[in-house]
Amino acid sequence: MIKRLSLASRLALLFAACTAVVSLLAGVLFNHASEAHFIELDQQQLDSQLVALRSTLQGVDSPQLFAQREAQLRAELNRQPELALRVTAQGQRWFDGAPGISLPEAPGLHSLQNAGTEYRVYNAPLVAGQPGSPQLTLMLDITHHQHFLQRMQHLIWLTVGLSALATALLGAWAARSGLRPLRRMGEVAASVSAHSLTQRLPQQHMPVELAELAQAFNAMLGRLDDSFQRLSAFSADIAHELRTPLSNLLTHTQVILTQPRPLEDYREALHSNLEELQWMAQLVNDMLYLAKADHGLLMPKREALVLDDEVEALIEFFALLAEDAHVSLVREGTAHTAGDRGMLRRALSNLLDNALRFTPAGGEVRVRMAETARGVTLSVENTGEGIPAALLPRLFDRFYRADPARREGSSEHAGLGLAITQSIVRAHGGRIYGESEAGWTRFVIELPKGD
Repeated sequence: MIKRLSLASRLALLFAACTAVVSLLAGVLFNHASEAHFIELDQQQLDSQLVALRSTLQGVDSPQLFAQREAQLRAELNRQPELALRVTAQGQRWFDGAPGISLPEAPGLHSLQNAGTEYRVYNAPLVAGQPGSPQLTLMLDITHHQHFLQRMQHLIWLTVGLSALATALLGAWAARSGLRPLRRMGEVAASVSAHSLTQRLPQQHMPVELAELAQAFNAMLGRLDDSFQRLSAFSADIAHELRTPLSNLLTHTQVILTQPRPLEDYREALHSNLEELQWMAQLVNDMLYLAKADHGLLMPKREALVLDDEVEALIEFFALLAEDAHVSLVREGTAHTAGDRGMLRRALSNLLDNALRFTPAGGEVRVRMAETARGVTLSVENTGEGIPAALLPRLFDRFYRADPARREGSSEHAGLGLAITQSIVRAHGGRIYGESEAGWTRFVIELPKGD
């Protein structure tokens, strides 16, 4: 299997490639500009030589006149060793400074290579604009120009290679330095376990982009830590809740079986065990219900509900309990919503049951309903001893009870009512919160507008 490149290696190669491309492009442009510059210089030099040669051969229109000026012409050419000349007229060569070399006959500037030597060839008439005028062909040796251009091309390639190598090394160093916070994140992530969820990434020395990632990573660790703590507490609480009824069942059964007893004693023992088993079955059902809520499996039906009627039905159901506890039940307001009748009744039933249990004799339980611009607000409030503000958010935790005397398992209330109520409200897209002040404790449910 081919090993994948690290991010630092990829960045280094990318830097090197970009530098090589830019250097190569700059070299090609510079080489092209140098070539154009040398061509321009050669053209200027040939133009100046053409003026001198025309001056030397002025008036020459026959081989005899040319022979008279040949010595002067050779003297002029001797002063320019890199320059050669060919003179032709009417198909005859009067003078040939480059014998054996085939030269272009078209007018203008040309390039020519012969026997490893580079030439710039320039064709022009002796007398401009005169038909039949002898043709001058100037040959300028530009081999030194080409050597310079070749050396420059070699230098360009060397510069491109060295620049790419240097950039790759510097890019690798910069990438490793810049990605050090990511490696730190990897180390922290690798060290995270159930026993080390308290580690956090420092954000103050990180770049802005990585600081946001570190903040999100730390928030994730915080949520994991909180979830793990809740799970650990939940495991301990459910063990406490089940320990007492199981211990009661075992002890009661062992005592009954220690000696023969009348049939009525066995019947009473079975009846007592049945109550404990029913409570345990209800606890398991409640836990399964909450598990479905945690996984988003609670799918409430949407039907139009008149909350007045639902609350009135529940008040009638709890009326006898309220009468026995000497607590008055009061309903205020009206409201309509869309939701699951059974689930909302269960949520309200849990709130009313809690309110009745913690309201002293002579107290009052009040259910208020109102429709607002945002939806429906329903509150269940009761008089009695208040709850500290620090404990209010924890009331919705599973198995949590504010009364320290009821921390162990009980066959009456397991501390799941408010957790189930919260799950039902959230499944309907609403929220629930608690308040406690001025001798009143209230739980407020806010539901969105019904369809």
